[in-house]
Amino acid sequence: MNLLTLPLLFSMPGPMELVLILLVVLLLFGAKRLPEIARGIGESIKEFKKSISGIDKDVSGKKE
Repeated sequence: MNLLTLPLLFSMPGPMELVLILLVVLLLFGAKRLPEIARGIGESIKEFKKSISGIDKDVSGKKE
């Protein structure tokens, strides 16, 4: 395998692959659990962004 074929192995999935992945996730977790998972991911992203902005303020010496 050379470096020219490496990007082909990690390309973005197409629409059919995304549908298949979503169906598998739906079957594994169920329709009732998916909103809870999405809410948890959203809260995690929000907390991560807040902590990153806190680090930026600490580095620049600014106070909140």
